[in-house]
Amino acid sequence: MGDIGFEWGPTGAAATAERGGVAVVVDVLSFTTTLSVAIDDGVTVYPFGWKDERAEAYAVERDAVLARGRSRRAGVSLSPASVRAATGVRRLVLPSPNGSAICSALAGGGSTVVGASLRNAAAVARWLAGRRTPIVVIAAGERWPDGSLRPAVEDLWGAGAVIAGLVDLRAARLSPEARMAEQAHRAVAGRLAEELHACTSGQELVAMGFAEDVTIAAEADTSDRVPVLVGDAFVAAEVTGAGTR
Repeated sequence: MGDIGFEWGPTGAAATAERGGVAVVVDVLSFTTTLSVAIDDGVTVYPFGWKDERAEAYAVERDAVLARGRSRRAGVSLSPASVRAATGVRRLVLPSPNGSAICSALAGGGSTVVGASLRNAAAVARWLAGRRTPIVVIAAGERWPDGSLRPAVEDLWGAGAVIAGLVDLRAARLSPEARMAEQAHRAVAGRLAEELHACTSGQELVAMGFAEDVTIAAEADTSDRVPVLVGDAFVAAEVTGAGTR
């Protein structure tokens, strides 16, 4: 199997794009969790890096529903609970400034782009097992008000869950950074729901009235579907045992 690395944020993603191989993007609260919920329901998801009139036009071009900001409290948004509750959505444009923006930036490059969360980490690991190309797991992180990266521990845990799955499958040759992410996940694996609600990003969502989104993010390994970016849209690769179906 190829080497497995770990990077942070848009800058790490840009460095990954130059290497080719597989880029696994992790944004637990909430882009890749919401992506996983949508893919489980058969929805084609278009990542988009901006939440402005460009997103409106992009959605119209694709005859897709545009996910709105959480603050609107109605309709489909970045909230995974809103996507789970929605009916009749077959195509969804899902903007976010972190995970979605990273995936959009990677689209059309030399990497195969995969979306991973705690919900599908084991499935992603099985899908990756046996591949000979380099794999880089990218923790999206959050942003400080000045736009700089705010490392987010939930994304470290999500990245570590994928890497730990590869180790358990005896399919991993890890960089020191990837090993650190693996160990961070193993340290909290038995109490993920509690830790997700307690971390900074989790507390922010709870304070905003979105505790259910944190609960959904903690649904560890409940999905066997792996979102893979094909062109400009994520589609599902279903995993059983090892490999795709």
